[in-house]
Amino acid sequence: MTQREVDLFVIGGGSGGVRAGRIAAQHGAKVMMAEEYRMGGTCVIRGCVPKKLFVYAGRFAHDIDDMAGFGWRVSAPEFDWLTLVANKDKEIARLEGIYKRNAEAAGVEIVASRAVVAGPNRVRILETGEEVAARHILLATGAHPALGPQIPGCELAITSNEAFNLPRFPDRILIQGAGYIAVEFAGLFRALGAEVTLVYRGDKVLRGFDMEVREHLEAEMTRAGIKLVSGKTLTSIEAISGGKRVVLSDGSELEVDEVMLAIGRIPSTRNLGLEAVGVALDELGAVVVDAHSRTSVPSIYAVGDITNRINLTPVAIREGHAFADTVFGNKPWTVDHSLVATAVFSEPEIGTVGCTEEAARAAGRPVDIYKTSFRPLKATLSGRETRSFMKLIVDGETDQVLGVHIMGEAAGEMIQLAAVAMGLKATKADFDRTIAVHPTAAEELVTLRTKAS
Repeated sequence: MTQREVDLFVIGGGSGGVRAGRIAAQHGAKVMMAEEYRMGGTCVIRGCVPKKLFVYAGRFAHDIDDMAGFGWRVSAPEFDWLTLVANKDKEIARLEGIYKRNAEAAGVEIVASRAVVAGPNRVRILETGEEVAARHILLATGAHPALGPQIPGCELAITSNEAFNLPRFPDRILIQGAGYIAVEFAGLFRALGAEVTLVYRGDKVLRGFDMEVREHLEAEMTRAGIKLVSGKTLTSIEAISGGKRVVLSDGSELEVDEVMLAIGRIPSTRNLGLEAVGVALDELGAVVVDAHSRTSVPSIYAVGDITNRINLTPVAIREGHAFADTVFGNKPWTVDHSLVATAVFSEPEIGTVGCTEEAARAAGRPVDIYKTSFRPLKATLSGRETRSFMKLIVDGETDQVLGVHIMGEAAGEMIQLAAVAMGLKATKADFDRTIAVHPTAAEELVTLRTKAS
């Protein structure tokens, strides 16, 4: 059999891989892509998109509570978990179809199979055993949930992968973790009516975020009725009648319906054949790449979560685009990872871009801090106890805004535009001379005048 040859073989049909394949094909490259599960990857199938849909579901519960203060009377609303799951599945299937059609329309040949690297310029398709010669190989297999230590009963726990398709709603759930995924699921399950316990080994949630944001979120989670258990871990899980019994590291026990592990994600590099061809991996198993996403093997590249640079879908998409333009479009460029905005869809929502106060001070530069905490206008009539928080980190010498941190409704929407301003190196004076839009929460960003420190 004659071995097929392509210009690019992409392993992984997620956001980064699909963007790279599409752009490369548009530049005239012959592209083949292998995806062993479903097109769209983590974000579309079991990550950002279904998570945001579930967050919306939880927010409707808040809206129903808020309506009474505005004169509405809603009698006995009911929530049906299986309806949410079924409608989510329909939307995910629709998006998956779009990803597949767009790639194929660009000229990408898609293979529904796991594929592994068989050499610097060879890929083996496991479904058929066929080996394909490739001038370039792109690794875009993403990451998967970490399971942590093999404690007794760990097989009884779920991860974010399974949480979107539970056969019944868990009235009591324990979540272990303190990062994006843990706090988001804690908030959405609580909003949907579950009793939620969040267990984490550190002293605060969201390690790496601004300390005041972390403290504010913990206060809001506690106010919402989420039980926070810091400084502890799970030591065992046992199946019992009607649920699971969990033992924590201090010996205490809890009985819940579900246990969810949200303790991080691991780059999906195992059994891809990378070590055999000399692709360098770091201590976590992530693929080591240079600024152009090239690995230690010149013909092999990697983008997205498999590289463990900044594990966000828009970053993977940008990396995939830069790779394709550089290698196939004769338009070399690299992704700037230094200023990336992000949102955490916790309750309340968080948007952040730039450095934290702690990082700015650790750098030894003079820093001015502007911040405010206030009750949102909607809450004044609804009576709901919640507070928004905003904070600007400003260089004390140049007046340049170094960090923006927002917590409250639409924080993710606001931070996107704040990132544009920071990308243009906006100063505090630039913010100050911008006329406020009233009444909004966002106006606080341009009306802060008094230094907190």
